[in-house]
Amino acid sequence: MARRVYTFENPDRFVAAAVGQPGSRIFYLQAKEGSRVVTVSLEKVQVAVLAERLAELLAEVRGRGADVPEEARPEEVDRAPMDDFLVESFRVGTMAIVWDGDDESVIVEAREVTESDEETGEAEVSESAAQDEEEGDLVRVHLEPRRALAFASRALEIVAAGRPPCPFCGQPLNPEGHICARRNGYMH
Repeated sequence: MARRVYTFENPDRFVAAAVGQPGSRIFYLQAKEGSRVVTVSLEKVQVAVLAERLAELLAEVRGRGADVPEEARPEEVDRAPMDDFLVESFRVGTMAIVWDGDDESVIVEAREVTESDEETGEAEVSESAAQDEEEGDLVRVHLEPRRALAFASRALEIVAAGRPPCPFCGQPLNPEGHICARRNGYMH
């Protein structure tokens, strides 16, 4: 099957979202431009790392003199629900982010999980553009710095809305508690 590349130049929306109850949520990225919508699923940790790395990249670029705001304004953060989220194009394996100095934008790429990703058991986010391999579908989104910061802000909110951490060991607490290693195996 031929590789599909979904490219969005400054889309109408680019959001992270989660569906389900904390502890069993499914995480998604969605890009929308006009009537074209692409939704991909990924792991919670991938959403968190993507948001953190975007913020780090923009802080570094700002430190080098580029006109990048320090944080997104609250009214710029898109908190609306996803559109047509039930139609998942693929599951994300690797992601890349890069600063495009020519038009002062951020490029986010999410590539479909491949057999080599599954063999290594690793999913990663790198700060270099993904190579044009013929393996796996790809979503490529170009964002202005302010929109990238707004995306990162929402993504971190989505990740933080999960189960609270145990005050002793930091592992997520289920409603019924959990067996805590720091409490010698007692329920907390």
